[in-house]
Amino acid sequence: MTFKRFEEIEAWKMARELCKLVRSYTERPGFSKDWELRRQIRESSGSVMDCIAEGFERGNTNEFKYFLGVAKGSCGEVRSQGYRALDYGYLSEAERSEMDQLAKRTSAAIQGLIDYLNITTFKGQRHHVAASKNDHFFPPHPPTSNLLTSNLLTSNLNTPDIPVHTTSR
Repeated sequence: MTFKRFEEIEAWKMARELCKLVRSYTERPGFSKDWELRRQIRESSGSVMDCIAEGFERGNTNEFKYFLGVAKGSCGEVRSQGYRALDYGYLSEAERSEMDQLAKRTSAAIQGLIDYLNITTFKGQRHHVAASKNDHFFPPHPPTSNLLTSNLLTSNLNTPDIPVHTTSR
């Protein structure tokens, strides 16, 4: 499997679901009034998907792995904060467990991607050598306002596929 955009990464999709679940829990009357915990758990869950996206967009395998590690850490934060929400009476054990399991699955998907990146020889988009004039990440010249509005926003720049090894678990 290959992907050209972070939105195609399975771990990012799972992190997005985690964010939605956290948001639904934190909108409840009791939870929504605990501003500190609400902010912390929302930011932690958002950090998971944001770090995956940022690391991918940096175009360098080593930076991508670093940001994946940060995203994995944020999964742990969500799990820990879930226990606090349980202890404060904002979540039932079943709800905490549901959030915990999704965070664990997301963390495992992130770890699988890290493991793959540790064995691949692909250095990242930033190191990709264009094979032709049409095979590039950035425009061949700095964009002007006319070029930006007419070409860049309406064209689909060619980007190489990033190979991703998937395994059944």
